[in-house]
Amino acid sequence: MSLQDIRHHIKGVKNIQQITNAMDMVATSRLRHAKEAAIANRPYAEKVKEAVMDVAAHASGDLTHPLLQQHETGKRLILCIAADKGLAGAYSSNACKKALTLIEDKNNTTFITVGRKARDYFHFRGYNLTDSFFGISEKPGVEDARMVATALIDQFIDHDIKEVYMVYTHFVSAINCEPRAVQLLPFVNLGKQDGDKADKKPQAEFIYEPSADEVLRFLLPQYLFTTIYAAMLQSAASELSSRMNAMSNATDNAEDLMNKLNLHYNKVRQAGITREITEIVGGAEALK
Repeated sequence: MSLQDIRHHIKGVKNIQQITNAMDMVATSRLRHAKEAAIANRPYAEKVKEAVMDVAAHASGDLTHPLLQQHETGKRLILCIAADKGLAGAYSSNACKKALTLIEDKNNTTFITVGRKARDYFHFRGYNLTDSFFGISEKPGVEDARMVATALIDQFIDHDIKEVYMVYTHFVSAINCEPRAVQLLPFVNLGKQDGDKADKKPQAEFIYEPSADEVLRFLLPQYLFTTIYAAMLQSAASELSSRMNAMSNATDNAEDLMNKLNLHYNKVRQAGITREITEIVGGAEALK
């Protein structure tokens, strides 16, 4: 490799380092807002769950609702939340691999995806995709989550769907996130709490108008929407933290590679100088 080739290689690595460093700073800035949004939404999501559980505990046993209906046969629908863009390490692939563990029969499994990476992953492998949403993975909005929840409800009610699962990535910290799978539909064990917790926590008495059944019918779709929105916020924070870590590692690796190339460049240059001096000395000796 000539000195010019090495200089071009060093320049290319430096340009890549500038790009990865810029992406690292952008992801770090966006991560703070995504983390704050996920943390701020958590108390609301927990309170909605508590309210639904309390209303369900006071509802009549013969309550009928499409989201409570148990289907004996049908397909399994999986909602997989991943990224729209790459350069985020193994974030999207880990979520997709987690979704694969839920598949019992490929022919009886359908997918709704959030993010281009999840859509492409299952499309290229021949899985059945009924709907896909993209352009919202980094900054999910309330209406985005409502569209996803509406699509799930329509699929569960109007099609032969036995159960619905959701795969998302839970944000633990800036350096740790883990994919999780939860069952969304049909709603099971509503109003049933652990016996010890129920004894320790005082139960407040509420009067529901017009009735607990009617209130629960209204809250069930809202509960599903809230659960999906909270998962999308968690996934957004996880995506940005994964991208931040991946770009930080790429920047460090580029720095190490540049140091090695500079060392190699100096060795080749010194070898060239030594060779030229040897030729000059040899020529001078030959003229004597």
